[in-house]
Amino acid sequence: MSAAIKETHFQFPGQIGFYKGKVRDVYIFEDKLAVVASDRISAFDVVLPRAIPHKGQVLNQIAAKFLQATAAIVPNWVTSVPHPQVTVGKKCEPFKVEMVIRGYLAGHAAREYKAGKRTLCGVALPDGLRENDKLPQPIITPTTKASEGHDEDISKEEILAKGIVSPEDYAVLEKYTHALFEKGSQMALEKGLILVDTKYEFGKYGDEILLIDEIHTPDSSRYFYAEGYEALQEAGLPQKQLSKEFVRQWLIQNGFQGKEGQSVPNMPDDFVNQISERYIELYEKITGDKFVKSANNDLEKSIETAILNQL
Repeated sequence: MSAAIKETHFQFPGQIGFYKGKVRDVYIFEDKLAVVASDRISAFDVVLPRAIPHKGQVLNQIAAKFLQATAAIVPNWVTSVPHPQVTVGKKCEPFKVEMVIRGYLAGHAAREYKAGKRTLCGVALPDGLRENDKLPQPIITPTTKASEGHDEDISKEEILAKGIVSPEDYAVLEKYTHALFEKGSQMALEKGLILVDTKYEFGKYGDEILLIDEIHTPDSSRYFYAEGYEALQEAGLPQKQLSKEFVRQWLIQNGFQGKEGQSVPNMPDDFVNQISERYIELYEKITGDKFVKSANNDLEKSIETAILNQL
């Protein structure tokens, strides 16, 4: 099995902080961040015990491609991508919400709908929808951004009432979210995919609102294959999709949904390899580029050197 980076523990000149997210190791400097996309994988807001070879490279390179492709629509935080698993950019003050946007009734939204809910994050949904149906129009269903534990659904009205985001800034976040989803959907269709749902995160750099973190990756997004979508819906069959939903489904089948008292099931080598192959498949499908695996010889050292060269 190929090497995988579970975590990093560097110390850099001028470093003033460090933050370990579910997937990313963030090295904090006075005016910039150096973000390492590790090979950790999370589901149900829990980091799973096994790291997935090449996953961090897939995420970082897909995000880099889409951030570059959308920079003319929405300004973003990136200044350089010095390594397949590293992005360096402006240090922003993040908004405490994630802007989730959905074009189809899938995943969490489908599970809520199936449970009888017809309002999601303050947005009314019509009766008679089936799982994976296209929604009348894309809807924004924000979540809180938890520093630890589970992100929670929240409505626009609650966000404004609690002063989490000002009305003026929230209007910009909504506008940017719709514009990014439209561009991402268009780019996906060009590659024979449907962008089902995704999330965006934003922050402020001075007075400017910037897109931060990753976009349109299999960790932050769900994709269906466009070919066969209608036929599968007509037949009431599951959609062929490229996302990490299959990891969630495997965990559910093995008795884990991130709930109290549940233990993460052991992921065998063949399943870890399968996840890695699915991530690479999505990379090649969504970018149209052949995936070139990073050399295994001292991956950690090459990451450290890449960051040092940016300081």
